Amino acid sequence: MSKYFEEISEEIKEYFHVLSKDIPDFLYEYVEAPEIRRLSGVSISPGTNHTKIFNNRIFYSRLEHSVGVALIIWNFTKDKKQTLAGLFHDIANPAFSHCIDFLHGDYETQESTEEPTTRIIANSEYIMNLLNRDNIKLEEIDDYKLYPIADNDTPQMSADRLEYTFSNGFSLVNIWEKDEIKEIYNNIKVLKNEDGILEMGFQNPQIAEHFVDKIKNLWKIWICHEDRFAMQCIADILKMMIEDNMISENEFYKLSEKEILEFGKNSNNLKISNAIKSFEEATEIFVSDELVKDKYCINVKAKYRYINPLVVVDGNNIRLSKISKKVEETIEHFLSYDMSKYIYSNFNM
Repeated sequence: MSKYFEEISEEIKEYFHVLSKDIPDFLYEYVEAPEIRRLSGVSISPGTNHTKIFNNRIFYSRLEHSVGVALIIWNFTKDKKQTLAGLFHDIANPAFSHCIDFLHGDYETQESTEEPTTRIIANSEYIMNLLNRDNIKLEEIDDYKLYPIADNDTPQMSADRLEYTFSNGFSLVNIWEKDEIKEIYNNIKVLKNEDGILEMGFQNPQIAEHFVDKIKNLWKIWICHEDRFAMQCIADILKMMIEDNMISENEFYKLSEKEILEFGKNSNNLKISNAIKSFEEATEIFVSDELVKDKYCINVKAKYRYINPLVVVDGNNIRLSKISKKVEETIEHFLSYDMSKYIYSNFNM
């Protein structure tokens, strides 16, 4: 047993054992890499964890998410290389993860933080020693997009998309009953999609429809005014800290989110300190058709995240929306969400 698996809560242990009844021995070693353990200070939902606008149940880190993705891949493939690719897929995530995409102006694809993945793994003596011992090449595990079970395009179901859907459903809000994840997960199997590519899907259309009915609430959270406001606000605070030479982007890979915000709050720069305090204490945001002057006011979009799963019907693998009018309308309604309005707060940065 690795130190990491001894430290996690019983709730997370139970959840991990739903994702995979057995945890492979090699995962115990790889998860202890410093570059992986660093992710414990990086939230999977950074915009929602640092303000009173949201009331998250628990702090769920990129480390938990990465392990969860690895376990899903292992459960369905029993393939070591694919499992490690899943474990490493967020290794390049800096503190505040996708908020840094907003900082880079990449708020609709949210992939700018993935670029250093190969370099980070290659520069890790710990990871490279294990890979060399296991006769695994760097190029076999540094891009999880090579493996469709690990990652694929929206709205398909992948290990990555499934894991953050499950975990957001009990960390951000509480949409799952204790055994509900298990029932849903046990109905999933690897199928071939319309392009002849492997993809996880459902054996029972009713369970698939129930799954979508529950997670549609998460889809709204991921693009709602409050979430986009929080992501951009953190990005703008970090931008101010960088421009003030208070911090560099390199330090986003060394410090936790909490440490960075505390550093800014305790600085002599009152503009930055007050901005962080105002953001943390904010409890609501407002929407306008026009730019609101003398307030922190933004106009920003976000990535549409949703799942239209495959289901088995009479021996054929079909998108759920093709057989469920309810799901088709749910997806259409979600994709019509208006992100054109301005969002503002009671404070001004």
